[in-house]
Amino acid sequence: MREYLLVMAIAAGVTFLITPVVRIGAIRWGAMARVRDRDVHAIPTPRLGGVAMYLGVAAALLIAHLMPTLRHSFEQSSYSTAIVVAGGLICLLGALDDRFELDALTKLTGQIAASGVMVILGVQLLLIYVPFGGVGTFILGRDQAVPLTIAFCVLTVNALNWIDGLDGLAAGVSAISALAFFAYSYHLGYVGYGQVAFTPTLMSAVLAGACLGFLPHNFQPARIFMGDSGSMFIGLMLAASATTATSADSQSFQTLLGALPLLIGLLIPLGVLAIPLGDLVVTTARRVRAGKAPWSPDKLHLHHRLLEIGHSQRRAVLIIYFWTALLAFGGVAMSVTHGLWLVLGVVGGLAAVALVLVNLPKLRPVRRSQ
Repeated sequence: MREYLLVMAIAAGVTFLITPVVRIGAIRWGAMARVRDRDVHAIPTPRLGGVAMYLGVAAALLIAHLMPTLRHSFEQSSYSTAIVVAGGLICLLGALDDRFELDALTKLTGQIAASGVMVILGVQLLLIYVPFGGVGTFILGRDQAVPLTIAFCVLTVNALNWIDGLDGLAAGVSAISALAFFAYSYHLGYVGYGQVAFTPTLMSAVLAGACLGFLPHNFQPARIFMGDSGSMFIGLMLAASATTATSADSQSFQTLLGALPLLIGLLIPLGVLAIPLGDLVVTTARRVRAGKAPWSPDKLHLHHRLLEIGHSQRRAVLIIYFWTALLAFGGVAMSVTHGLWLVLGVVGGLAAVALVLVNLPKLRPVRRSQ
C-alpha cells in the first residue's frame, strides 16, 4: 500500500508542477477554449491540461518500475506499456483537437485507432467469469474480444469527454472514479488472487494522482482546461483498468456472492462512471429523437440542467461529485463486504439526501412563501 500511495503522490506532484508550464505553452501555441454560446466560461482559457496529466502518469509508472514490489506488475504483463503507448497516441489526438478543433469523425477514427493499438499490445477482454448456470469462465475469441474491447474503450472515452463542461468537473469525477476503482482492484488483487502488485491497481492509483494534481489548477475559476487531450486519455485509462481487472481469471470465487467482485468488474464502468455514461446515453437519445446527430453540441447536459435549476457552478460540480462518489463507492462496497442490505440502506439514505440537495433551489421559494 505504501508504494501505491507513493506513486499516487508522484503522479500528483509531477502533474501539479508541470501544469503551469503546459499552460504557458498552450497560450503561445494558441490552444485556447474560445467562448461559445454553449459554454459556461466567460473568458478564453488555455487547454492541453491532459498533456501534464499524461506526463504525471508516465513519470509515476517509471518510478513504479523501480520499486521492489510494484515492478512485478510490469513483469506479469505488458499492460502498462500499452497504456503509455496508446495513452500517448490519444493524448496527441486530443492535443491536436485542443488546438485545431477536429471534426467528430476524425476524433472517432483516432479513438478507435488508439484503442486498437492498446488491444494489439495486450489489453483485451479475454474472459468473463459467470458463477451461475454451470457456465464458469466464458472465454472470448479474438473476433469477439477485439471489437468488444474497442467499443468499450470508445464509449468510456466519449463519456468522459462529454461530461467535461464545468470547471473541475471531469477532473474531480475522474479522481473519484479512479480512487473507487483503486479500492476495488486492490481488494480483488489481494484477496482474490493474492497479488499485491496488480496492474489495474497501479493504473488507477497513478490516474487518481494525476487528476488530484491537476484539480487545483482546474477548479472554478479554472486557469487551464484538461481539454480533449485529458478527457480522452482519462477515459482510455479507466477503460483499460476495468478491462484488465475483468480479464483476470480465478477459481477462488465459488458462489454467486463470493464471485461478486468479478461481476462488479464487468459492471464497474456503470457504477464508477454512472454519471458520465448516463449523461452520454440520455444526451445521445435526446439528440437522435430530435433528428440531430449524436455529437451535435447543446446546453442540455446534466451539469447544464443543474445550472438552470439555480445552482452555482461550484455547487453543481460538488453535487455531481457527491453522486459519483455515492454510486462508485457504493458499488465497490457491495463487492468487498458481505453486508449487502446494510450497504443498500446507507446508499439509499445518502441518495435521498442527494436528491434534496439537487432540488434545493426549487424548495427555497416554497419555504419563503410559507
